[in-house]
Amino acid sequence: MVDKSEKFSWLVRVGYFSRAILYTVLGLIALTSAGRISQGTNGIFGAIEDFPGGTALLWIMVVGLTAYGLFRLCSPLFDIENNGSDAKGWGKRIGHLGSAIGHFALAISAFEFASSEGSGAGQSAGSGSGSGGGGGAQEAASGVLSLEFGGIVLGVLGLAFFAAAFSQAKKGITGSFMHRIAGGAPSYTRILGGIGFVARAVVFVVIGWSLFKAGFLNASSSQVKTLGDAVASLAGEGAIFTLVALGLLIFGIFSFILARYRIIPDMGSGGKVPSFRA
Repeated sequence: MVDKSEKFSWLVRVGYFSRAILYTVLGLIALTSAGRISQGTNGIFGAIEDFPGGTALLWIMVVGLTAYGLFRLCSPLFDIENNGSDAKGWGKRIGHLGSAIGHFALAISAFEFASSEGSGAGQSAGSGSGSGGGGGAQEAASGVLSLEFGGIVLGVLGLAFFAAAFSQAKKGITGSFMHRIAGGAPSYTRILGGIGFVARAVVFVVIGWSLFKAGFLNASSSQVKTLGDAVASLAGEGAIFTLVALGLLIFGIFSFILARYRIIPDMGSGGKVPSFRA
């Protein structure tokens, strides 16, 4: 019988696999399809939907992205990855909170496409969302802003994305992520991860800034960006856009490696602190 810890581990690996598909497709359409990337997040899931068996793949991504979000949520709640409770540790854990929320939002978008009927589902899911295709996130942001202290909530979420961006950049530069990858991983994993994490940090800064402006600087909620929207907003930046798009494609390939070789913390009793690779 498969115990709960092993089930959790497999779900997280499906999460990494889903993330791999997401970023690989994002990088590819950013590099090859201006029309798709201008649709933001809807363009990503629309492209996946057009694949043979795309709807089934989207359902796998719904499960995987939700599982990955829960995995990241375990960091601020339970310190599952043993980051500690000092300022540095909480910085990483808050960054993981931002990642969790972001992946839950992506899971919702995947669900909307997977549950839509017909080949035009991608367009219908994005109708009324504007060219960026982030209508769901913008509506959610608008709802949060309507609440008392809602601006503070969005602003703090923006800060969480800034913390996540800093953590991503640091991982990419130092290679510290290799401590959480099994020794059998390919030799080029360090290079792929380094490039991918830095590219991802740029995107997280864009998302964080959009949330920070909406929360603390009274910007319109329509400016809040999801993953695809953030990449699309860089389209006029020339070489920066190309490098970030290529980096995200590489991050997708790196995530396929993680789906196989990432060390997943044991969720059993007393197993909260994993035996990470030295």
